[in-house]
Amino acid sequence: MSTHGKLYLVPAPLDFGCDTAAPLQQVMPQGTLEVAARLGFWVCENARSTRAYLKRVNELHPLAQTIQTLQIQELPREVHKKGDHGGQFDARPLLQPALQGQDMGLVSEAGMPAIADPGSSVVRAAHDLGVQVVPLTGPMSLMLALASSGLNGQNFAFVGYLPQDAGERTQRIRELESLALKTGQTQVFIETPYRNTALLGALLQTMNGNTRLALSCGLTLEAAWSRSALVSAWKSRREEKPAPPLGLPTVFCIGR
Repeated sequence: MSTHGKLYLVPAPLDFGCDTAAPLQQVMPQGTLEVAARLGFWVCENARSTRAYLKRVNELHPLAQTIQTLQIQELPREVHKKGDHGGQFDARPLLQPALQGQDMGLVSEAGMPAIADPGSSVVRAAHDLGVQVVPLTGPMSLMLALASSGLNGQNFAFVGYLPQDAGERTQRIRELESLALKTGQTQVFIETPYRNTALLGALLQTMNGNTRLALSCGLTLEAAWSRSALVSAWKSRREEKPAPPLGLPTVFCIGR
């Protein structure tokens, strides 16, 4: 019988970096918060933001130990820049507490760790070491956006970020639109909030008028909104009134 601890994948609220925070009890299940409150060993993107999140948890479910005594390990900076889904980074040393019988938590800045965020290397290492992986429930912007898009939710792909270079971005948009229209596969992608407006402009300038474009902005926040319409309708509405505010985290979906 294994004496290893478990690795819990702990979702975080989607308000990281936003001016306003959603009440934690409204967006996080109680069971997830209870597990987070008892864990003393963590792997994360950023220790400071993880402590801030756990302070919010503590207001609803007192932590089993003080913030100062938690053992929080950050993923290396190279993982943030290059990602860790390619198998190059060996995360096994981070899981020593689990091998010694301690339950651990994996957390990212927002949403589910290892989905559009680092963490897959830790999950992969846990499986290789025989550590049980337990995903907990919580908000995930990609699924919320897809569900609200009206697009194909049975065949979809998350393609991460589009290129920043204007020419490369245009080419990538055309590739994704062609794939979506030919196969019916919804294409889902994200962008850094301050570049959202530029990306929307590039999408409207590049895509066919009959392609459907859906945006979900600021999900779970009071200012959240979602809109799904043909590109032609987006263009028409943009001419009639200013573009919708896009300063919050936004998920883009295209399809037919």
